[in-house]
Parts: sequence; C-alpha cells; structure tokens
Amino acid sequence: MTLEQIAKRMAALGNETRLGVYRLLVRAGDKGLPVTSIQQRLGVPASTLSHHLHKLIEVDLVAQERRGTSLICRADYSVMQQTFDFFANECCVDDPCPQTNKGDRISSKTCCTGVKTTKKETIK
Repeated sequence: MTLEQIAKRMAALGNETRLGVYRLLVRAGDKGLPVTSIQQRLGVPASTLSHHLHKLIEVDLVAQERRGTSLICRADYSVMQQTFDFFANECCVDDPCPQTNKGDRISSKTCCTGVKTTKKETIK
C-alpha cells in the first residue's frame, strides 16, 4: 500500500456525504445494501449518490455487484483494515521510549495498544 493510495482513500472519506455512505455500508455488514436503500436512508438524490459511490469504488473502499435488478454496495473490510492499520502501525515509531501522562517511561508502541474510550460516542 502506498502513501498515495492512503491519501486518495482519506480524501474520499473527507466528504461528509461519502463518509455517511461509507459508515452506513460498514454498519450493514457483508450483505451490503442496495443503492435504493442507501438513497432512502440518507435522503441523497440518485445522481449525487452515484457520484459519491463512484468515488468510494474508485479507491476500493466499496465494492458493487448486480443482483437481479438491484445494485448492491458493500464496504471492503480488508481495504478498510489496511487503510487504518497504516496509521496504527505508524504510532510512536519516531519516539523510542514514549512517556505516560504521569511521566513514566513505557516501551515503544505500547502507547496505542488497548486504548479505549471510556464512553460510547454517538456521531451524527
């Protein structure tokens, strides 16, 4: 995976509508969603949705297949994992021995392991 590929994927997700589409598809699971369902749930005009889906497909975040008369879209989870692993793998690589908030030294890369939010955030 190249830095250019990551940049293109992040740029695609940098649009609010596309991020909403992608989030919906990620939440839908492996079965995906028909384009008409995405359109109804997000209230996006068909031509606009088509444009945004094309951008997500172009960077491999979304796959599309025809099933009868329906066009099914689904998130490509392996591409999603690769994309976000790119950042996780870069965590603290230039800090040979990061410190905790209390000033204690911790071994490299442990600063990001096991990090969890204390409350579930709802993003609208």
